[in-house]
Amino acid sequence: MKIALTILLFLTFTFTVFAQAPEKMSYQAIIRAQDNSLIMNSRISLKVIIHQSTVSGTSVYTETHSPTTNNNGLVSLEIGTGTVSIGNFSQIAWDKGPYFIETQVDVNGGANYNITGVTQLLSVPYALHAKTADRVVGGVTPPITKATVITFTSSRNIAITDVNNTIECTTSATLTLTADFGSMLVGETINLEAHNGAVLTVQASSGVSINYNANGSGKFTSIAGNVRFGFLRKTGTNSYIISGQ
Repeated sequence: MKIALTILLFLTFTFTVFAQAPEKMSYQAIIRAQDNSLIMNSRISLKVIIHQSTVSGTSVYTETHSPTTNNNGLVSLEIGTGTVSIGNFSQIAWDKGPYFIETQVDVNGGANYNITGVTQLLSVPYALHAKTADRVVGGVTPPITKATVITFTSSRNIAITDVNNTIECTTSATLTLTADFGSMLVGETINLEAHNGAVLTVQASSGVSINYNANGSGKFTSIAGNVRFGFLRKTGTNSYIISGQ
């Protein structure tokens, strides 16, 4: 059975700050079957491979995990804490990127992995990069940043403040992707959340495509007491992809 994986790396890098940079980073993914149904409450096997330079570049680090999906098909784990087969996470030279994370999954919890996707680390984790910089220049640590949660309760156009942040929809509303929106660069993302029964609609205006469909749209429909989430990524001047619907 082919398995699809919705990767949420862009929103799930979290760090605990100690005297030294942490040797791990948080990771979440939604796992779906070929028919788009969620793989729920199942113990799976997940392999994480970090490639350097290109999607098929040198594998500098590989580890495996055995997480259990929740009611929403979500798995959560910490990269850097799995069973290591290649490399040393603490010795990755984050300043020598770019880096790409490949994920492979066996939904039966074995080692019959299916390649499910490769995602570029578009922004090297600050704390890990700071550790590398400290070895070079000594003691210079950039600030740690995090996404801003933006309350979304009425329909509007996409805005520059949405980019690389989290839209929290608590009342049903529509986010419109306007043509020639230059404030969002190709590869940048927006986290999308619909809460507690709210419906978040993403609508492409004339000349804009979503998931390769001109004037396309997508809906994140939540139920009472729960959250539906995914992300939007810009892939071209007037094109976007969304996942997690």
